Amino acid sequence: MKKWRVGVIGCGRISSVYLAAFKNMPELEVCFAVDKRVERAKAFSEEFDHCGYSNKIEDILSQNLDVVHILTPHHLHKEHSIACLNAGFHVLTEKPIAILESDADDMIEAAKRNGKQLGVIFQNRYIEGIREVKAMIEAGEFGRLTGAFSTLNWWRPPSYYECDWKGKWDKEGGGVVIDQAIHSLDLVRYLMGCEPVKVNANIDRRVLTNIEVEDVADAAIVFENGAVYSFYACNYYTSNSPIRVEISGENGTALLTQNEVLIKIKGRQDKTIYPVVGPDVQGEAYWGNYHEVQIRDFYQCLEEGKAVPIDPEDAKKTLKLVLDIYRSGKAKNPNIF
Repeated sequence: MKKWRVGVIGCGRISSVYLAAFKNMPELEVCFAVDKRVERAKAFSEEFDHCGYSNKIEDILSQNLDVVHILTPHHLHKEHSIACLNAGFHVLTEKPIAILESDADDMIEAAKRNGKQLGVIFQNRYIEGIREVKAMIEAGEFGRLTGAFSTLNWWRPPSYYECDWKGKWDKEGGGVVIDQAIHSLDLVRYLMGCEPVKVNANIDRRVLTNIEVEDVADAAIVFENGAVYSFYACNYYTSNSPIRVEISGENGTALLTQNEVLIKIKGRQDKTIYPVVGPDVQGEAYWGNYHEVQIRDFYQCLEEGKAVPIDPEDAKKTLKLVLDIYRSGKAKNPNIF
């Protein structure tokens, strides 16, 4: 396998997950790290041999790299991804792809123009049980899908929003929906295999009054197949409770609780699929500890010359659902398409 030369832009909270994944992947040579706080870039670079660092984006663009991972604030994903694509690098960016659909379109065009791959992290699609459920749905074992629900009750203290971009519409792009519950929305989209056609949502700021954006949201979301998805999320609970996502069909249900999936099919014994994660996985379990699995898949696709999983067109559809929740919630309009 080729030795891939890798760079990272953004060495904040999530970077520890990438650092651990990179150390488990000998096919990667981590060559350069960038962060606006140069001490964070330096600390990240010191984990690898001969890895440079800087606090200037321009410095990474002149490096001899194959892939750059974008771990920066939401509103910078477009700028940093396009700069790296234009420099001739493949890109894997954290979610969301961007905070505006037009920004996502610009990123898609840049990837096509430069002939490079652009992938987006939605690591929970790689949970073992989710992958099995997806295969069962496609095989017709659940019958016609009739509905879904998801609940997310997490805790983000006021101090979480004391940085210069969290909790702001123009930088984070929203609150609990775009930052935390986007994974639940993406999973339901992925499992449904079709797109929403109607969103009736409410958003509010009830407890975290030091932010501009919502700390709670709920929605009824109707898909093309007629299934109704009941969505709820808040980030003012007392702890980070396990997420729950359920898909319901004529023949049974599949319930994800954190990383564990319970499958119930009529006439069959219930089946629980337990997560398989290594002992050296970093990051909070409630995030879904599957970054490394998706990162490995990304590089395998590059190696084989295949389209990367979760491409920007796909990620843009999840962003559209997020933004439709905001459009409906702000307008008090149940007919957002």
